Amino acid sequence: MNGIDGILVIAKPGGMTSHDVVARIRRATGQRRVGHAGTLDPDATGVLVVLLGRATAAMRFMLGLPKAYRAEMVLGIVTDTHDASGTVVQVASEVKVSRAFFEDVTRRFTGEILQVPPMVSAVHHEGRRLYELARAGIEVERAPRRVTVYDIRVESWPDDPLTVGARVTLSVVCSSGTYIRQLAADIGEALGCGAHLGSLVRTRVGRFTLADAHTLDEVEALAREGRLRALVLPIAAGLSHLPAVAVSGEDARKVACGAQVELSAAEHERVTQERPEADTVCECDRSSAGIVRVHGAGGELLGVAKLEMSGRRAMIRPIRVFVG
Repeated sequence: MNGIDGILVIAKPGGMTSHDVVARIRRATGQRRVGHAGTLDPDATGVLVVLLGRATAAMRFMLGLPKAYRAEMVLGIVTDTHDASGTVVQVASEVKVSRAFFEDVTRRFTGEILQVPPMVSAVHHEGRRLYELARAGIEVERAPRRVTVYDIRVESWPDDPLTVGARVTLSVVCSSGTYIRQLAADIGEALGCGAHLGSLVRTRVGRFTLADAHTLDEVEALAREGRLRALVLPIAAGLSHLPAVAVSGEDARKVACGAQVELSAAEHERVTQERPEADTVCECDRSSAGIVRVHGAGGELLGVAKLEMSGRRAMIRPIRVFVG
C-alpha cells in the first residue's frame, strides 16, 4: 500500500492505550508516520483521531480541539485513581443528594476552572510521567491547571432514594487538557459523598463524532484489501477551526515552496472577520490566533500559515506545507 496522508477517526475500544491503537494502524498500513490528536485513557472508549503521513504535521493545530464525553459517575465510593480501575479508599455511609442539588454543584464546575492533574495522568514531572511515579508508589505535588468546561448536563439519573454506588450519567463538553476522572472526583467531594468515574466514552473531538468513527477490525480488513483510502478524511477536515485563505497562480506556487505572499485588502478583511464552526470553538483558538489554512484555486489544501502585518501589508507566512 502506498503512503496515505489524512485522518482516520477510530472508535477506540477499552483496554488499549492510544499508543496501542497507533501501533496497530502502523502495522496495518505499513506506514511509520502515524500519530494521534489527543490521548484517551486505556479504560476509556470512543473517538480517537489518528493522523497518517503528512497529516501528522497538522497535529499541533488539532491538539487543542474541544472534546465531548459521556461520563458515568459512581456516587459514594472513592478510589485512589478516581476511576473504576483503582482501589476503593473510601465508602460513604449514605448518599443524600437530590437532583437539584447535584445540578447546582455541577454548575459550579462550568466555565474556566482550576484542576489538579491526577497522579494517574501523562503529565510530565521532572522528566517522568505522573502515572509512572504513581506505579512506583510516589506521589508528588502538582500545580493546578486552567481548563474550561463548556457544559455539563445530566443524561440519566437513578431512581430515588439514592444508595451508595448509584450511577449518574453526564454529558460533558470541555477544553483539551480536562481530566474527566478528576472532574468526577471533585464533583463527588463537593457533593459531600465522594465519587469516582465508572466509565467514559469520548463522543466528539472538534467536528469528529462517534458516527464518523471506525473500528480497528474494519480498518485492518480494508487495509488488507487495499481499500483503506475509502475511510481516510483529508487533512483539511481537521483544520476547519482555522480561517481559510485562497491563493492562486504564482502565489500558490510560492506557498507550496514555503515562501510568504501578500494578501489583498479584501481577503485580509474577510479572513479577520471569519468565525470558526460552532463545534470547533475552543481554547486552542487563543494559541491559534493569526493562524490560517491556505487553499489553492481548486480548493486543495496547500498548508498552514501565520497571518502577519508588515506595515500596511497583510502577509501570510507558511508554517507547514502539505504539498510537493
